[in-house]
Amino acid sequence: MKLRNVAIIAHVDHGKTTLVDRLLQQSGSFRENQKVAERAMDSNDLERERGITILAKATSILWQDTRINIVDTPGHADFGGEVERILNMVDGALVLVDAAEGPLPQTKFVVSKALKMGLKPIVVINKVDRADARPVEVVNEVFDLFAALDATDEQLDFPILYGSAKLGYMATSLEGSKDDGMKPLFDLVLRHVKQPTVEEGPFRLLGTILEANPYLGRIVTGRISSGSIKPNQAVKVLDYDGKLVETGRVTKVLAFRGLERVPVDEAEAGDIVALAGLPEATVAHTICDPSIEVPIHAQPIDPPTLAMTFRVNDSPLAGTEGTKVTGRMIRDRLLREAEGNVALRVRESDDKDSMEVAGRGELQLGILIEQMRREGFELSVSRPKVLLRRNEAGDLEEPIEEVVIDVDEIHSGVVVQKMSERKADMIELRPSGGHRVRLVFHAPTRGLIGYQGELLTDTRGTAIMNRLFHAYAAHKGEIAGRRNGVLISNEQGEAVAYAMFKLEDRGPMMIEPGWKIYRGMIVGEHTRDNDLEINLLKGKQLTNIRTTSKDEAVRLTPPIRMFLEKALAYIEDDELVEVTPKSIRLRKKLLDPTDRKRSERSKETEAAVV
Repeated sequence: MKLRNVAIIAHVDHGKTTLVDRLLQQSGSFRENQKVAERAMDSNDLERERGITILAKATSILWQDTRINIVDTPGHADFGGEVERILNMVDGALVLVDAAEGPLPQTKFVVSKALKMGLKPIVVINKVDRADARPVEVVNEVFDLFAALDATDEQLDFPILYGSAKLGYMATSLEGSKDDGMKPLFDLVLRHVKQPTVEEGPFRLLGTILEANPYLGRIVTGRISSGSIKPNQAVKVLDYDGKLVETGRVTKVLAFRGLERVPVDEAEAGDIVALAGLPEATVAHTICDPSIEVPIHAQPIDPPTLAMTFRVNDSPLAGTEGTKVTGRMIRDRLLREAEGNVALRVRESDDKDSMEVAGRGELQLGILIEQMRREGFELSVSRPKVLLRRNEAGDLEEPIEEVVIDVDEIHSGVVVQKMSERKADMIELRPSGGHRVRLVFHAPTRGLIGYQGELLTDTRGTAIMNRLFHAYAAHKGEIAGRRNGVLISNEQGEAVAYAMFKLEDRGPMMIEPGWKIYRGMIVGEHTRDNDLEINLLKGKQLTNIRTTSKDEAVRLTPPIRMFLEKALAYIEDDELVEVTPKSIRLRKKLLDPTDRKRSERSKETEAAVV
């Protein structure tokens, strides 16, 4: 059978997953009366809640006499490791671009990777039905982007489709008919994307996607480079350097058919398949015939830029809300995650009772913590810290990101001011239509931690920020952190409304009456720059006088809501976020006030000596 392997790549929220839904529907993969969830490819709960794709997934469509394997990829830069691997196993790419927003940082990232690998993309201008759509300008912007990324003449001569995935049609021109649905896209894929290149020789496959299945064990997905594979066939696994990882037999060969994976008796070179039965094989490993000695070259992955420490939850409330609380459980879960996620690096910390997890950004690490908490884990995590490095001359360098902010003109001043405070350099300022401007900065990753929430507050929720790793550059010096101190509980128990009411003038609270608190837990933000210990367990003194004025109801100001990403950005180096399946609490690393003072004194002594 004829084959085509295609990836759909784009910036986040430009409609990749919706497009796949329409392709599946119009190719006959669903029955007329079949009930299918919206964004069928986003199977993970977190993906559905946040409306983003986190894990790359493959599907397959039969069009005329050709099987088209389609891979839906993530749009967030934090999951860029997934995109890089996917491009290894396809021969073509659909570059999806929003007709109003145009190419954004992640478009630039994925397109640069695709062009470098010699793919000839098809450009799909999506959402042309938007009121603010500007498809002609967007096509010019895409051409400029391709040229800036050193595309060849052949790559610059890209075919273009216009349409709306939501409305279920694509056309070769803006005036094209909507009646043909997705047919123009299918036909263009068959014409423009070449048949998979097949090498001579015995079976070889490069692991690209890894997942765990409760019945089949570890499943590795990839494209067969040469030969064929059958169930029960003997294979061996080679790592990146050609060392033997394991030998074994493939228990199942699964091919993609619509949204399902079905067992097949044999798979040929060029097809994308999933293999079960190899307990050690992982991403970037070569699964091959026992006679092969040289592994398939795997694309190098961009290095992680941010790290966090994951440790056992040792607060007085430990073990009351979660079921997985031991250091060994946390360690095993993180090592398992690192096996399948090549953009993540996990190592044991110097103090041995915690693990350091390094990734591409706050979102990627935040998603991992959220997944663990839903699985029943209790843990405490440190503030994200940027990974610095020294260049050949011995100078300190830090990661710099390209930041694109679309904002209403009236709010552009405050954005420029806040970004300059965070040591960002403005590269570009231009109107983007509808009284909005597009600001482009090069900013240190350190300065961007926690800025998303502040940006939305400053711009009344109208700004859209996109960021992408740019390069390592000279360290930009000190960046001011949180200016306010915190309110710390000095007792353990349940917070009393009366005590909270009496202490409201000290600063806004982060808890509600009746919440369990403990000594060393952060319960609010101090109005001044120092930390303050307070007692929230003190009840009202009872008297035998009953009057309405004395017994009036306590009215409290609503507390600051601390969700996970906000909490990680808020804490300082001497603080932790305690994460359980039911709660997110902030606390001091050292719960005992005497220990905190001792630690502070030793830091001051060290600073004086230096």
